[in-house]
Amino acid sequence: MKPLKTVATVDLQRYVGKWYEIARLPNSFEKGLDCTTAEYSIRDDGKVTVLNSGRKESDPEKRKSAKGKAWVPDPNEPGRLKVSFFWPFAGNYYIFHLEEKNYEYALVGDPSRKYFWILARNPFMDDALYNELMNIARQNEFPVDQVIRVNQECWR
Repeated sequence: MKPLKTVATVDLQRYVGKWYEIARLPNSFEKGLDCTTAEYSIRDDGKVTVLNSGRKESDPEKRKSAKGKAWVPDPNEPGRLKVSFFWPFAGNYYIFHLEEKNYEYALVGDPSRKYFWILARNPFMDDALYNELMNIARQNEFPVDQVIRVNQECWR
C-alpha cells in the first residue's frame, strides 16, 4: 500500500465550521447514526475543537455527540492532523483531497485505509460529484466497495 499523500496547504481558518458527512467507511463510533456532522472551531491555543454528532437511527429524537481536539503536529504537512477524543489516544486525520476555491468538500482518511469520510458544506451532494470523489478515494486505495452513503434527509 502506498503512503497516503495529503494536500499541500490547508487554511484552518477556512476549514473550520460545519461539515456534513456524505459518506464513510463503517466504524464502531458512528454505528447506527445518520444525519452526522462535524463542527470545527479554532481554540485559543491554536488547536481545533472537534464536535462530531449524529442522530440515532433507532430513535430519531436523540442525538449522540463526541467532543475532542485536533492539531497539526508538523506545520510543513498541514494536511496531516491528529485528533483526540480520549487523551492520550490520538488518531490520524489526513486531508487527501480538498476543494480549493471555497472548501466545499473534502476527503479525509487514515493512512491505514481503515477510516474514510467524504465531508461537504452542504448535506446533499449530486451523484456526479459523489462518483468523482469515490474515484479519487479508489485511486488512493480506500475500500470504496465498503463505503456507506450517509442519510442526511433530516436536513430537508
